[in-house]
Amino acid sequence: MPLRLLLTISFVAVAPFLAVAAVPDATAVADPSVLTAGPREWRSLFNGRDLSGWEGDPRMWTVRDGVIHGETTAEVKADGNTFLIRKGLVVGDFELKFAYRCNVANNSGVQYRSRHITEGTPKNAWVVRGYQHELRNESKMPNVAGFIYDEGGKRGRICLVGEQAEWVDGAKKVTGELIDANAYAQLFKLDDWNEVRIVARGDRLRHFMNGTLTLDFTDAADLALREGIIALQLHAGAPMWVEFKDIAVRDLDGEGPE
Repeated sequence: MPLRLLLTISFVAVAPFLAVAAVPDATAVADPSVLTAGPREWRSLFNGRDLSGWEGDPRMWTVRDGVIHGETTAEVKADGNTFLIRKGLVVGDFELKFAYRCNVANNSGVQYRSRHITEGTPKNAWVVRGYQHELRNESKMPNVAGFIYDEGGKRGRICLVGEQAEWVDGAKKVTGELIDANAYAQLFKLDDWNEVRIVARGDRLRHFMNGTLTLDFTDAADLALREGIIALQLHAGAPMWVEFKDIAVRDLDGEGPE
């Protein structure tokens, strides 16, 4: 299913030029060309000025110096993991890229093909469950950025950095090694910006760090999440901060396997 963006009346005039169902708010994109971009072209998800197009706890999420800044403190604590949710966007087969940095006090993550939890009694108004690309400011495996975590689910760390793996008969089966501990330590930039790319096609999920493939996972057909939202995490617990910039996505639906 292609990317689906909620259409507002103000964009009816450009709709005939789009190859997808709709477009983001004009204030939610940095590049106006996104309004007429084809389905395979990159679309910016952050305008560099404010959080138009995003929803989260306003006490914790702001824009500082042109980047998204999320922070918890001793006074402003997260009641459970909390997220900044990209509104009106559902991704199926897609490619997402962004740059991030965070401190070492806690960890963060980016949710994809996930679900905003509103039923029952969630701990806060921005609870999200699904696939998570873990984000950390650490360089010693296995506790590094890039593994897949089952946020809100039962599988925990589904696939670790360095692994080529698949889910078979209720368990992970590792079939190859992509990067070792020494290579990852040299690849990752502590206390600095790191570039992440996520590619999801069907049951296959791949994570790249600074241009290098670090994880290649194929989920079981009966467990794989096919589509869902994108969201940015602030983890409960110790005070922390995380920042994001250069967030963009493109639709891969209809493309064959790479």
